[in-house]
Amino acid sequence: MALQVLSKAELLASLAEEILHNYGKGRAIVAVDGLDGAGKTRFADALAAQLGIGHRAVFRASIDDFHWPRARRYARGRDSAEGFYRDSFDYTTFKRVLVEPFRTGSIGSFVLQGFDLKRDVPFQPKWSSGPEDALLIVDGIFLNRPELTGLWNYSIWLEVDGEVAAARVIARDAEEFEHDIANPERYIGGQALYLEEAKPSEAATAIIDNNDFDHPKRVFADSC
Repeated sequence: MALQVLSKAELLASLAEEILHNYGKGRAIVAVDGLDGAGKTRFADALAAQLGIGHRAVFRASIDDFHWPRARRYARGRDSAEGFYRDSFDYTTFKRVLVEPFRTGSIGSFVLQGFDLKRDVPFQPKWSSGPEDALLIVDGIFLNRPELTGLWNYSIWLEVDGEVAAARVIARDAEEFEHDIANPERYIGGQALYLEEAKPSEAATAIIDNNDFDHPKRVFADSC
């Protein structure tokens, strides 16, 4: 593997240029995928800001706002890795109220948030609309799983070492009641299932080494 060494600003500008070169017209959706603790939200926010330079319409969403209710998420047990991977997110609603209407362009409106995880109830729908030329940046775990194949025009996989991701999760979730960091087997095991089944780094358009928030590096396969 080869690393492209650029400043963070240069890397974001390079990715934005590549995305806009290929999807400068119409509607396109970009996924920012990675394990829990990879820095997906922060990276997606920075990329969206870069893509928005020049007044390009850019919308942000997270798969975290499309969870299933708690009862369904834990139906296989609170320690179940299978349950974490299989039952966390409502992909049907995600596609129905966000992905599909976003792709219709100016004809339809779309909803950026579907479920309030803290309150364990659906959000009251807030409909958004945009111009015919627009981008949607979605961050979250499991975005290259089979159920979502074909949704993304461009996908980014954030690569991080396991110990780095774990430290970030502990620091982030210490005050977040919705994450049960006392049961790491559920989350680590679920993400291991994802890596085995979906091979997300192979499915991604671009791989970014994000072990250092301030110095991300693009990774290229040796064949490139």
